[in-house]
Amino acid sequence: MIDPEALFPHGATTHGRSSRAPATGKNGMVASAHPYATRAGLDVLRDGGNAIDAAIAVASTLNVAEPYMSGVGGIGLALVYVAKEGRTRALNFSGHAPEAARPEMYDRFNIETGPLAPLVPGNVSGWLTMHEEYGSLPLKRVFRDAIRYAEEGVALTPWSAQLIEENLERIDRFDSSQKAIVIDRAGMGVGSLFRQPQLSETLAAISEGGQEEFYEGKLGDRLQAGLETAGGIISREELAAYSAFWQEPLSTNYRGYEIRVSPPNSSGFQVLETLNILNQFDQLPYGSSDTLHRLVEAVYIAADDRAKYAGDPNEVEIPLERLLSAAYAAEKAAGIDILATSGPPPERWNRSRVEHPPLGVKPEFASGLTTHFATADSEGNVVTITQTLGGAFGSAVVAGDTGVFMNNMCKWFDIDADLGSPNLIGPGKQQDFCIAPGQIFEGSDDDQKIRMSLSTPGSYGILHTTVQMMYHHIDVGMNVQEAIEAPRFRFYDDGTLMVENRFPKHMRDDLVRRGHHVVVAPDWHNGVGGGQGIQFTGHGTMLGGADPRRDGVALGF
Repeated sequence: MIDPEALFPHGATTHGRSSRAPATGKNGMVASAHPYATRAGLDVLRDGGNAIDAAIAVASTLNVAEPYMSGVGGIGLALVYVAKEGRTRALNFSGHAPEAARPEMYDRFNIETGPLAPLVPGNVSGWLTMHEEYGSLPLKRVFRDAIRYAEEGVALTPWSAQLIEENLERIDRFDSSQKAIVIDRAGMGVGSLFRQPQLSETLAAISEGGQEEFYEGKLGDRLQAGLETAGGIISREELAAYSAFWQEPLSTNYRGYEIRVSPPNSSGFQVLETLNILNQFDQLPYGSSDTLHRLVEAVYIAADDRAKYAGDPNEVEIPLERLLSAAYAAEKAAGIDILATSGPPPERWNRSRVEHPPLGVKPEFASGLTTHFATADSEGNVVTITQTLGGAFGSAVVAGDTGVFMNNMCKWFDIDADLGSPNLIGPGKQQDFCIAPGQIFEGSDDDQKIRMSLSTPGSYGILHTTVQMMYHHIDVGMNVQEAIEAPRFRFYDDGTLMVENRFPKHMRDDLVRRGHHVVVAPDWHNGVGGGQGIQFTGHGTMLGGADPRRDGVALGF
C-alpha cells in the first residue's frame, strides 16, 4: 500500500511540509548558504541594484563568510536569465588545468593539497563578466559588504566554527595561509570573530580595477608570484589570458516544463538524462517504494553514462544527442528491474586518487565543499550560480600575501594515463565539472516564464539531489522550501546508497530487499547537499527556499 503522507506529510509543521516557511517577496529575492551573504545581496537590491549586482555581492561575501567553500581563488558556473532578452545565458568560469600540468606530476596527495592542486581561478572573471554586460551599480558598492566583513570579521555559526577548527592543521602547513586568517584559536567557537584583512585588501583592489587588476595587473603579479614561490605551476601568461565565456544552456522537457542546465564541461547533462528516463513513467507517486527505487535506478543509469563520456568537450566526444534522446530514455527506462537494483556505477572513470566515500557525519564530508545561491529582481532577471574551491579551503594554500585560498580542483581529474579516462589531466584542459546550476520554465515557446531557480552543492551528489528537488516540485507539487527540505538520497561508488533517516523504515527495508546497500544518515545531513532556490508564483510574487542542512537563508522584499 502507498501512503504518500507517511514520507513527508502535509501539516507536519505549521509551514506545511517544511520546518520553516519559504521567504516571500515581490521586488527581489536572495537565497544563499549564509546569512551574511544573503543580507549583502538583498541590500544591493534595495539600493537599486539588479539580480546581477546582487549575485556578485553574494558571491564575494560567501568568500568571506564561508571561506572553506568558495572564493576569489575558485571556479564556478552561472545561468543568467535576462528578462529583457527573454533568454537564459550560461556563463562558464570553471578555469582549466595549468599548461604545465602532466599526469605523472600528481599523486593522491599533491593533487588535493598544496601548490600543484589549483586550476587557473575563474570566479573573478565570471563575476565581472556578468557585471560588465548586465550590472547597474558601481563595483565599489557591489563589493562593499564583503570588503567590510573581511576586515571587521564575521561571527561564526556552529557549522563554520567546526569546519574552520577541523581544517586549521591543514591550513597551518603553509606560512602564507596562517598569516591570512585572524582568529582567537585558544577560545575559538560559535560566535568567534573570523577576520581576513589580506582578503579585504584584495577585494578592494578588484572593486577598483576589475578583472584586469586580478588577471593582468599588480594583484595578478602578486598572486602568481606567491603561488610560484610555494611551488605552483600556473604561469603569469596563462593567468593574464584567462577569461570567462558565454555558452548556450542545454535543456529538456520534463512533464511539460523546460529544464535548463549548463552544457559540458558541466556534468549537468546527467540531470537531464535522469529526468528523461523518469519522464517515461506516467506516474511516480510520492511515498512509494517503487518510485524511490525508480528514482535511484534512473540516477545510476545517467551517472554511469556521465562517468563514461564526460570530460573537456574540446578533447573528448560526448554523445549528447543520443544520451538525451527520447528513444534512449525509453530504452533505459524499460530496462529498470522493479524488483532488483542494477547497483551503483563508479562516480568517475577511475578512482586513480584513492578516495573513501563518506559514511560518517563530519570530517569525512569536508573533502567536497561547494556553495550554491540564487538572486532575482523586480525586472524578472534571475541569476543561478554554483561556485567552489573543491575541498575545504581548497588546496589550503594562500597565494602570497593576497589572502586568496587557491582551489584544489585538479583533484577532480584522473591521473593514471594508462586507464583511458576521458577526464585525464593535461595541459590547459577543462575537467568533468560536477557543478550543475538549473532553471525551470513553464509555458509555450511564445509565452515562456521562469518557474524556478534551483540547485545544490554536494560533489557528484549534486547530480542526484538536484533531480530529487525538481521531482519534489514538479511531480509532487511542493513549494521551493518543501522541495529542498524533503528527505533525499545519494550514492557512492563504494556501493552504498545513503538515505536520510526521515525515509520511513519500511521504505528503507524495501530498498534493501531489492539489493541496495543502504546506509542510513541522520535526519538532516549535509552529505546530500545544501540546496537554495527561488520560485516564481502566478501571483507575481517570489518564494525563497534555503537548506537547513547547512547555514542557508533566503530573504525577499
